[in-house]
Amino acid sequence: MTHLLLTATVTPSEQNSSREPGWETAMAKDILGEAGLHFDELNKLRVLDPEVTQQTIELKEECKDFVDKIGQFQKIVGGLIELVDQLAKEAENEKMKAIGARNLLKSIAKQREAQQQQLQALIAEKKMQLERNSISLVILI
Repeated sequence: MTHLLLTATVTPSEQNSSREPGWETAMAKDILGEAGLHFDELNKLRVLDPEVTQQTIELKEECKDFVDKIGQFQKIVGGLIELVDQLAKEAENEKMKAIGARNLLKSIAKQREAQQQQLQALIAEKKMQLERNSISLVILI
């Protein structure tokens, strides 16, 4: 760690009373400023320039606002994702219902075809029986 020792030598000719009051303070501030040290509004010694400190505070506030906005954005996006997931589940359920209904219709169609074939076989059998009965009637007459 380095220590900075500030010394100022004032010659008798420089001790003129016609100088402005506080010139020593201004000179000390200049010397400290060159060394990278500054006084804040409360006259506390700071390493950072007050302007840089103010910019840092403003940047910190802007970052906080940005983080808050990002948080709000994440909440909105999270809600949107939940909504889309819910809609996807509902769409999948409706798709399954539609597939089930289509399969049921195919099944009913096959049952009707089978029933139609049974009825046609029954009609053919009844026609043959009618023909036999007609022949039997003709023979009996």
